[in-house]
Amino acid sequence: MRTRTTTAGTAVTLATAAALLLSGCGGSETEDSPKGEIAGADTGASASASPSPTATDDGIDRPQVTLPEGDNLVFAPEATGDAKVDAVLKDNAEYLRSIDEAIGKQDPKSKSVAFYSKDSAYIGSVEWISGFVKDGVTVTGTVRYSDRKVTFSKDGSAGLTYCADESKGYTKDIKNGKVNVTEATKDSYVLYNDRLRKNDKGVWQTTKSTSERGSEVCQP
Repeated sequence: MRTRTTTAGTAVTLATAAALLLSGCGGSETEDSPKGEIAGADTGASASASPSPTATDDGIDRPQVTLPEGDNLVFAPEATGDAKVDAVLKDNAEYLRSIDEAIGKQDPKSKSVAFYSKDSAYIGSVEWISGFVKDGVTVTGTVRYSDRKVTFSKDGSAGLTYCADESKGYTKDIKNGKVNVTEATKDSYVLYNDRLRKNDKGVWQTTKSTSERGSEVCQP
């Protein structure tokens, strides 16, 4: 599991400072927030695209996201055939990928993370990434995101629930390259409930996320 020097928590809302400071195996520890302006906290970082964006078939210039060496994220389903649903799935997947990229680069203020998130989800992501930086570790192995289901609300936002299997996902010490392999437990499986909203660029940004580690819904 992607264990850090933290303790367990369940149903944690990312609006709090320790929102994403959940470990692979349990407990809570609040890290210091990074200093300076948080680019995506209020605005959704409309000017935060990376210097080398990629134009997609929807005409949106998106940042190029590259996972750390040895890191692999699997999404199921990747697409459903419904264009609106698939747009949500795609942008949320890029949000999760951008977080891993930022951990690998040890960059809590990643422009890619700000591109795909805002509000409490962005703030929580900064805290989560900062924790890995403080611990001097990156991520490696495989994490599988499954049972991804999208619903739309009358206010135009989208809800997305999914399970994460972190049983084969680990941390790796940046200085010596040692992979911190941990035994899989029920806490290796996490239920997520995200809220997304399309910004003026047409990007479905994750605005809020809650998680329940060890959820019975996601157990194999």
